Amino acid sequence: MNSYIAFFDMDRTITKAVSGNVLALTAYRKGLMSNSDMLYAIWLLLGYKLSFKDPQKIIYEMAGWVKGIPEKTLNDLSVEITHKTLLPAVYPDAISEIRMHSENKARTVILSSSPAPVCREMSKALGIDDFVCSELEVADGVLTGRSLRPLCFGSEKVIRMKEYCEINNTDPGKCWYYGDSIADFPALSVVGHPVCVNPDRKLLIKARENRWKICYWE
Repeated sequence: MNSYIAFFDMDRTITKAVSGNVLALTAYRKGLMSNSDMLYAIWLLLGYKLSFKDPQKIIYEMAGWVKGIPEKTLNDLSVEITHKTLLPAVYPDAISEIRMHSENKARTVILSSSPAPVCREMSKALGIDDFVCSELEVADGVLTGRSLRPLCFGSEKVIRMKEYCEINNTDPGKCWYYGDSIADFPALSVVGHPVCVNPDRKLLIKARENRWKICYWE
C-alpha cells in the first residue's frame, strides 16, 4: 500500500522544457505542420504569455494542430522529443524529490496537460509510477484534433486528481502537488502539501499569501 501520492506537473516543473512547444516545433521541422499552422501556434503562445486570450481556449486551440496526424507518428515523435530534449532538461532537484517520495513508499504520478504519449515516456524514463494527462481522440488510427475529455489543465487537474485519489483510496489532504504556474493554483489548493517550483509571478503572489513552500530549481 502507498502511504500517499505525490503528483508532479511536468512542463517547467519536472523539466525546464515545454513539451507542447517542443512537439510542435519538431513536427514542423518534419513537415507535419504548415507554415500557417506554425505562425498561428506562435500567435497563440504570445497570447498565453501576455494573457490577452483565455488560457483554456488557447490550450485547446494549440492541441488542434495534431488533426490528421497518424497516432503512430505522434507516438514516435513523443519518444524522440522525450529523449532528445525533455530528459536532458530535467531538473536534478526534481529527480531527488521523486526519489525521496518513492523511498517514503509514496505513489508518484505525473499530472499534466501534455499528451499521453509524452507523459508515458517521461514516467517510464524517470521511474514514476503513473501518469494522468490529456488523452487525444483517435479515429481509424488518425488523430481528430479533439480530446476524449477536457484537457488536463487548470480546474480539470483537480477533477482528475480527486478521481485518482478516490480510485487509490487516498485522501488529497495527505498528498503532494508540485506546480509552476497560476494554472496549477486549483490543484495546489486541494492538497495537504503544495510545492511551487520556479513559480510565475501570479503563482508566487498566491504562494506567499498561503505560505506554501516555494522552490527554485536550476
